[in-house]
Amino acid sequence: MDGARTPGAGEAELLLQERTADLQRVKAEYDNYRTRVRRDRMAVREIAVANVLTALLPVVDAVDRTCAREPLTPGLKDIRDTLWTQLGSLGLRGFGEEGEPFDPACHEAVVHRTVPGAQRLVCAEILRPGYRVGDRLLRPAYVAVTGPP
Repeated sequence: MDGARTPGAGEAELLLQERTADLQRVKAEYDNYRTRVRRDRMAVREIAVANVLTALLPVVDAVDRTCAREPLTPGLKDIRDTLWTQLGSLGLRGFGEEGEPFDPACHEAVVHRTVPGAQRLVCAEILRPGYRVGDRLLRPAYVAVTGPP
């Protein structure tokens, strides 16, 4: 023989097991990488949508003010409805209702009126609606609250 040693059946089985374990490790690393990339892409998309929606909130406020002060013409109604349809498709949701309990996590009290005997703070008037997309708060609702001192 030329001095080259050929592996026996036991050694070949051991090499096969080592290579199989290496391949399984590489596959697991690749699966983890794909999952991480997918999660990162979704996070970047959510941040981008939130940034665009935040930038459009002054437009929403202007349209809402105009609809509240001017006669609702067919053109103005179409603009309002189209704007809300498109923003809603991106996940924008308004919040802030009169009579709901005050929540400092999503409401900003700019006026406080005391009511004798009140047990909790309640949103008495919505001065500017709040908005969120998914679980992300874009802007708190500005409210006038009534409740205990």
